[in-house]
Amino acid sequence: MTFWLIRWLLFRLMFASGVVKLTSRCPTWWGLTALTYHYETQCIPTPLAWFAHQLPVWWQKLSVVATFVIEIAAPFLFFSPLRRLRIGSFYLQMLLQVLIILSGNYNFFNLLTMILCLSLLDDQHVHFWLRKADRSPNSESRVWSWLCYLVELAVWSLMIFGSVLCFDLQLDQTKSGISSRTAFTFHQFNQFLKTVTIPCIWIGVLSLTWEMVKAMFRCACVCGFLKRFCGTLQWTVFAAATAAMFTISLVPFTYIEYDSNARLWPGVRRANEVVNRFQLVNSYGLFRRMTGVGGRPEVVIEGSNDGITWTEIEFMYKPGNLSAPPPVLTPHQPRLDWQMWFAALGPHTQSPWFTSLVYRLLQGKQDVIELIQTDVSQYPFHQQPPAYIRAHRYRYWFTRPQADGSYPQRWWRRVYDEEFYPTVHLGNTVLESMLSHYGLKDKAPPRTSNTAVAQVVRWLRSQVRGVPAHSLIWTLIGCSATFCLIRGLLKRNAGTTLEHHTEKSDEPQAVEEEEEKKKKREDSEDELEEAEEDEQDSACDDEEEDDE
Repeated sequence: MTFWLIRWLLFRLMFASGVVKLTSRCPTWWGLTALTYHYETQCIPTPLAWFAHQLPVWWQKLSVVATFVIEIAAPFLFFSPLRRLRIGSFYLQMLLQVLIILSGNYNFFNLLTMILCLSLLDDQHVHFWLRKADRSPNSESRVWSWLCYLVELAVWSLMIFGSVLCFDLQLDQTKSGISSRTAFTFHQFNQFLKTVTIPCIWIGVLSLTWEMVKAMFRCACVCGFLKRFCGTLQWTVFAAATAAMFTISLVPFTYIEYDSNARLWPGVRRANEVVNRFQLVNSYGLFRRMTGVGGRPEVVIEGSNDGITWTEIEFMYKPGNLSAPPPVLTPHQPRLDWQMWFAALGPHTQSPWFTSLVYRLLQGKQDVIELIQTDVSQYPFHQQPPAYIRAHRYRYWFTRPQADGSYPQRWWRRVYDEEFYPTVHLGNTVLESMLSHYGLKDKAPPRTSNTAVAQVVRWLRSQVRGVPAHSLIWTLIGCSATFCLIRGLLKRNAGTTLEHHTEKSDEPQAVEEEEEKKKKREDSEDELEEAEEDEQDSACDDEEEDDE
């Protein structure tokens, strides 16, 4: 039952993520052009994002259609009683997550979503992956199997037909592609939400009830009074917890449609208010609006020792140097680089932490410098802090392939936009006033813990200082994977060796058994010969008696 909650969480995450793209009225999502901006304007793109950005517009629009189908239509299959429909929806979700990982660095988010998707599988399919024999009895009749196939075919056909109808998919001979457009209005989509939101809740209720009944039946079938009692007690606790979590999750789920939210039973709303401070459940909605339509805004920090010659301070991961390729970081999340992306979307007053960053760079704080460059020698002011710092906002775009089809020497091109942060120095009145305004000046230093755990952590940090975090993470992952692979191979070899020794040890015994069988056959043959001789002798005696 608790495993069912993971499936319900996955449904809320994916369905809401698809819905908010349309309820936000973002023109790029409604015009199906969002992906023509997404690859170059996301937080930290990957090298493959550059190539994805070069795809034709009709393909980008078709990809948006596929995104809507996967996020809005496919989640309803999560609760299908037909396993092949659930498995099909699993592979659709996995396809989306893998493509996002390949084209963007979203730390561990997509990996967590992929783990949630595992709730759609059953033991039979996992055994298929592991190449294990499925020991579950197949009690389905042939008629039922064909009926299931027909229903599944009808469902997939309906999804394809609905996609063609809702997005007016047509073959475009002139562009050698598929044309698409949104063939429904915002009002029609709102009516769709009003129609399906409450039924979604009832689908969840029926699915959860079925899971509870199955779990209760398994508890009742346990042999032994004590085991049955413990199982029933466990079922009661988990059933109550699952029902409670499902109930309080209905409030944030119905935020996607306010009329449905208002129709919820008041007791559900009160229950959610009681536990709301614990943040057990939340509402979701990813990529609500597409940013950077007029170019990717990027803040570039510059430092100077004389106020005349300025040097750009490059970050390890975020775009800055036009020739630097985008990195591959998953599952690492460089928090400062991410925050710089959010800061560029508005004025610096909306990001008070940026003033603190400038202040610490002017002071030459080592810990802050290592957030920008793990290898401090790559930081342009590692020997002496800059006397002046300023920041400008630029507009970045991916470069295009050259006319002859060759790749350009640079990954990015940019245009100056405006000043983001004024020129400041230590003791500057503007800087001092902002530090005082944001409460960042003369803060007490953090307390240092001297516990054994803290000392071990500090020692580990000192050992890996200077190593990029994503390299360290992938090294640990690679070592773990290698260890598991070697362990599996050793187990396999040990099993093969054991079978070989068993066969060898069985050989003498088999030889002895064969000799015994051979001896028995010889004895039986001798007995038969003696019996035949006796019969012949008796026959001769009878003949002699007859002659006499």
